[in-house]
Amino acid sequence: MATISSVGVGTSGLDVKSIITKLVELEKEPLNKLTLQAATVKTKISAYGQIKSLVSTLQDAASKLTSVTGWNGVSTTSSDSKFVSASAVGGTLPTTFSVEVQSLAKAQATASAALLPVGGALGSGTLRLELGKWSVAPASFTPGSGQPVDITISASDKLADVASKINGANAGVTASILTDASGERLLLRSKTTGEDAGFRLSALEDGDIDPLSAGNTDATGLSRLVAGTTVTQAAANANATVNGIAVSSGTNTFASTISGVTFKAEQVTTAPIEITVGKDDSAIQSNIDGFVKAYNAVNQLLQDATKYDAKTGTAGLLQGDATAVALQNSLRNVIQSVTTGGAAFQRLADVGITQQLGGDLAVDTTKLNKALAASPDDVKNLFRSTGGGAADGIAVQLKALTTNLLSNAGFFKSKDDTLQLNLKRNGQDQTRVNERVDAFEKRITQRYNALDTQMSSLNGLNAYIAQQVTAWNKSNG
Repeated sequence: MATISSVGVGTSGLDVKSIITKLVELEKEPLNKLTLQAATVKTKISAYGQIKSLVSTLQDAASKLTSVTGWNGVSTTSSDSKFVSASAVGGTLPTTFSVEVQSLAKAQATASAALLPVGGALGSGTLRLELGKWSVAPASFTPGSGQPVDITISASDKLADVASKINGANAGVTASILTDASGERLLLRSKTTGEDAGFRLSALEDGDIDPLSAGNTDATGLSRLVAGTTVTQAAANANATVNGIAVSSGTNTFASTISGVTFKAEQVTTAPIEITVGKDDSAIQSNIDGFVKAYNAVNQLLQDATKYDAKTGTAGLLQGDATAVALQNSLRNVIQSVTTGGAAFQRLADVGITQQLGGDLAVDTTKLNKALAASPDDVKNLFRSTGGGAADGIAVQLKALTTNLLSNAGFFKSKDDTLQLNLKRNGQDQTRVNERVDAFEKRITQRYNALDTQMSSLNGLNAYIAQQVTAWNKSNG
């Protein structure tokens, strides 16, 4: 910034600094307008971001009404969910069946013999863990399809180190340590339940590769973790009967016993538990309410942004924005459209969904319930018919519109690109104004400084001449 050498031209007392400041402020007037314009553009970018978010929510709501499962909702009840709980996927046929639970699924658990001294080293070697299935009589183990997990144990490792290595090996079992008066024991438990989720622990010492050899089962060294091990809980499936027919599951959840239905054994039953699956219109009503709510949110934001309040003389942020008005009209056109795919119902108003003053939708629940009871398929087709053109359902049309609006080449991307470009150009304009103002301030300051110097010189000359005239007058007096 240029500096002023004195406060007044020719020391006349004229406030040159104030004059220059005011002249610079006048020169900056275009910058104030540009700053206001930039703030407005930023606000519009934010507003369109909010509208985009609401349109995305509307797209999700429309998608639920175009989905088959959204129209095939079912309710599942249990006569006593403390014993057996149940759920069903949409589209499951209405049914009733009884369940009795004889036993719950269990995970295999073992405990080693007591080890002394507590905290002592066990000896070096390898522990091998295998997952598979045990048969009881005669006792035998059938390995599963997975590979055994070998865990290297060093000579200095204590039982706590062994448990830590087992837990870190991702071998399908968890390890913990129990300490009592007789010593410390290694407790192992399968991570999953069921007969096929059993496990076997073997010890391999001194390079011996046969886990059944005498050296690996003699209860010395590392084999102390194997010899004398007790199975505290055998791996077992959950066992139940459905309508008197025996069924089994590796977990307490029976996911494929009844088509479309999943039931879970919570406790062993003392009497049959009745499971009932029936049609559930509440899911449909919830999806329609969600659709209406999502549409109204978009409509209200657009309505407020584009309105003009004649009483206060204030305009909404997007008032006069042709693209915002076009967006609002596009959404309303779909809502007001007539579809031939709904048979008995061609408009939303036919099922109790009407447009109010201002564009919001309202639901007449009584009329909607009546339509769902009398012609559920026609209501469904009103929303999700895919006949093409005029035969497309309302939700199908709205989903297509919102998908296009939200696409990478759609309305919101194009609008954001335009606003961002405007903001960039505004920034460039502000830079140019600032550069011009700086140059002006420097130029005018230099001129006033030069003028100040000249006036000071003239004032000095004037004083000298006055002195000379006075002296001359005295000498001639």
